[in-house]
Amino acid sequence: MDEQALLGLNPNADADFRQRALAYFEQLKISQDAWQVCAEALAQSIYSDDHIKFFCFQVLEHQVKFKYSELTEVQQQLIRETLITWLQAQMLSPQPEKTFIRNKAAQVFALLFVTEYLTKWPKFFFDILSVVDLNPRGVDMYLRILMAVDAELVDRDVVHTSEASYYFTLTLEARRNTLLKDTMREQCIPSLVESWYQILQNYQYNNSELTCQCLEVVGAYVSWIDLSLIANERFINMLLGHMSVEVLREEACDCLFEIVNKGMDPIDKTKLVESLCQVLQSAGLFSIDQEDDVDFLARFSKLVNGMGQALIASWTKLIKNGDMKSAQDTLQAIEAKVALMLQLLIHEDDDISSNIIGFCYDYLHILKQLSALSDQQKANVEAIMLAVMKKLTYDEEYNFENEGEDEAMFVEYRKQLKLLLDRLAQVSPELLLASVRRVFNTTLQNWQTTRFMEVEVAIRLLYMLAEALPVSHGAHFSGDVTKATALQDMMRTLVTSGVSAYQHTSVTLEFFETVVRYEKFFAVEPQHIPTVLMAFLDHRGLRHTSPKVRSRTAYLFSRFVKSLNKQMNPFIEDVLNRIQDLMELSPPENGYQALLSSDDQLFIYETAGVLIVNSEYSAERKQVLMRNLLTPLMEKFKVLLEKLMMAQDEDRQMALADCLNHAVGFASRTSKAFSNKQTVKQCGCSEVYLDCLQTFLPALSCPLQKEVLRSGVRTFLHRMIICLEEEVLPFIPSASEHMLKDCEAKDLQEFIPLINQITAKFKTQVSPFLQQMFMPLLHAIFEVLLLPAEENDQSAALEKQMLRRSYFAFLQTVTGSGMSEVIANQGAENVERVLFTVIQGAVDYPDPIAQKTCFIILSKLVELWGGKDGPVGFADFVYKHIVPACFLAPLKQTFDLADAQTVLALSECAVTLKTIHLKRGPECIQYLQQEYLPSLQVAPEIIQEFCQALQQPDAKVFKNYLKV
Repeated sequence: MDEQALLGLNPNADADFRQRALAYFEQLKISQDAWQVCAEALAQSIYSDDHIKFFCFQVLEHQVKFKYSELTEVQQQLIRETLITWLQAQMLSPQPEKTFIRNKAAQVFALLFVTEYLTKWPKFFFDILSVVDLNPRGVDMYLRILMAVDAELVDRDVVHTSEASYYFTLTLEARRNTLLKDTMREQCIPSLVESWYQILQNYQYNNSELTCQCLEVVGAYVSWIDLSLIANERFINMLLGHMSVEVLREEACDCLFEIVNKGMDPIDKTKLVESLCQVLQSAGLFSIDQEDDVDFLARFSKLVNGMGQALIASWTKLIKNGDMKSAQDTLQAIEAKVALMLQLLIHEDDDISSNIIGFCYDYLHILKQLSALSDQQKANVEAIMLAVMKKLTYDEEYNFENEGEDEAMFVEYRKQLKLLLDRLAQVSPELLLASVRRVFNTTLQNWQTTRFMEVEVAIRLLYMLAEALPVSHGAHFSGDVTKATALQDMMRTLVTSGVSAYQHTSVTLEFFETVVRYEKFFAVEPQHIPTVLMAFLDHRGLRHTSPKVRSRTAYLFSRFVKSLNKQMNPFIEDVLNRIQDLMELSPPENGYQALLSSDDQLFIYETAGVLIVNSEYSAERKQVLMRNLLTPLMEKFKVLLEKLMMAQDEDRQMALADCLNHAVGFASRTSKAFSNKQTVKQCGCSEVYLDCLQTFLPALSCPLQKEVLRSGVRTFLHRMIICLEEEVLPFIPSASEHMLKDCEAKDLQEFIPLINQITAKFKTQVSPFLQQMFMPLLHAIFEVLLLPAEENDQSAALEKQMLRRSYFAFLQTVTGSGMSEVIANQGAENVERVLFTVIQGAVDYPDPIAQKTCFIILSKLVELWGGKDGPVGFADFVYKHIVPACFLAPLKQTFDLADAQTVLALSECAVTLKTIHLKRGPECIQYLQQEYLPSLQVAPEIIQEFCQALQQPDAKVFKNYLKV
């Protein structure tokens, strides 16, 4: 072996050595006999370095996995002997191998098992057992091999390339694995189970590591072997014995869980679970309060959850089968576990609680199906409810300012509890409402002296009721009087209690979330609107000391104002004055720290827009207010643009450009307030936005930070095309001219949708403009597409592909908007060039999305120009280029009908041929029959069949024919 290259296997080696080792590994993988050198090194223990041993196993693994069939019988025998020799050496070696080497060796054994067990090595396990006997090192390897074999047969994750080959490989593997498991069940499983029993019996008191490994093996195999081999007196008694041994009980718990989880007859399952429970209970394991080992309790909780869910699954099957007597017995068994379930659910450790939620959820599902609940069942529902309310509460350690992994886990756990609460509402909505009301009122009466987590959870519960007690369109305050009254009382308490002033971010945020969730309350009791508005606007909301609260409040405030609509009328000017300072454009200088980030300010600008547009003011007043809102932005924009033109430092340029972009974005966002009922024109605001356009457009000619500035102005133009109608048109030509200067693929890609929007909206109104800028735009596109790119530059290739799609989308918009004259008036040479690019797009590029668009363009052009009165020479073009494209595209190897987009492309291709036939009639059929299809050496009967399908009046017939 190349000793120098092997030095690079050490993780501490420098990069060059590691690179060399990698290259060497690749070299050995393709070498014919390198595996033999590695096999010899392992069999004779030539190397002591762990990384080299691991490397040798990797080479062997590659050989067995990918090139085993290339070996002769003798070579295959050599690999078997190498592994057995290595295994024998393990038992004599003074030091055990490192775990990572043992695991890799086990994987190679397992791969060899999968390859040889059915043919050349039926005694695989017996040979290994005869070598290892009860030697602890040997047993360790034997158990690792068993786990690796199970992983190959059960957990198999196939690395897949294409979807089709993935399913094919998966099916082959599944068949092979089924055959292997069937053969093992017949030939060796009873002996393996006996070996596990012997290992457990031998080592349970003196080698906990091996015992736990063996329990893991039993748990893994129990899912696919005969359960009676494990679920019998001697095995179960031993496992239950392990439940009392501290170092073994976690693994024993998991093993019992797998046994309980095994699919079986419902009556037998109930008996099995009940017998297990009796023994566990008599061993004192149900006394949760006496147990302080949370790791064990988490596993035990999972076991109880498994037993509970197994009994519920049995009950469901028995009900389905109509066996009411056994179902009743099973239900009693379930009810008997509820007290234990509740103890685990309420446990202060969230992992223990989380593991039992499945049982709890399914138990409630049973209660939901019963016609009436007993007193005990009602008590159980109430106990679960109280447990959920208690467990929803944050603990002291929760870090609100810097949320990490523990906090994220609690948030997930809260989501599970929410599902329980929703299920509780389905079982007993009245009880849930009464319980929440009691907790809420008690807490809010004394909120000043109550801990934050209890106040937060009281408000949280009110918030959660909105989803737990569903109504249409948030109409919680009408309909059911009891519910409406209860919710109305709680909301009134929430907004009048003063709890919004509580000094903790979690309570503050929960207050605002709940107010917005129940916005319909303010339609019923509008007198509380000023109170809540003040909370939003002062130090409790938008001016809170926490940036997190300010940010969330900005969004919630926007939603609150939108939802109140006309009810905001009395407060509009007051609110606009109070938020004025929050809308200041933060200049990138003198370290000024604004209260809100620019993203948050977007919501404030949108809110201001909504207040003005939805007000009952006259158009003149609305115009004044909108001008007051937007003028500071325009003035600041002009100043900042001048500063940018003079800025030398790149960082300063970027900061200024960002600020300019924010100004445009804010103005853009205010326009979201307009609608079909309240247009810019009706509100008298056209002039203000046209002034904005005039202010912002000069940024397009700024040579610095082009990408940022153009992106902002382009977005603003998109908005203005929607809002201003034709008043925006005079600005489009100069804006387009600037945007087409020195542009790259990405610029063009983003500019084309703007032109498409204008074309689709204004159609013939913009025809002169389109005719004028059509070729300049195309030249800019072709220039970028023809730029040379490095062969492996994936991002450049993707950018070009996206630009090509945008280009074809542009042509589709032009032809689809009834403006084919824009193309026709470009001069014969240019028209031809454009048409050839479409043919090329349909045939040459393996991009089905672009191909589909190209066929749509072609069929549209045929429809418009393909008749007798079409442009001179177009009929020739149809036969010479469009017809061949319809055949050449599907014949390409890259045309993959397993891909949905390609199927759509084929469908459009069929439409194109149908359109040609429609426009040219019998002449088209004659051309196909006598000239084109014979030139492709198509058999006469196929030609006949094809032409008949094409002439069918129903287009679907031809589309289906083409697919076949």
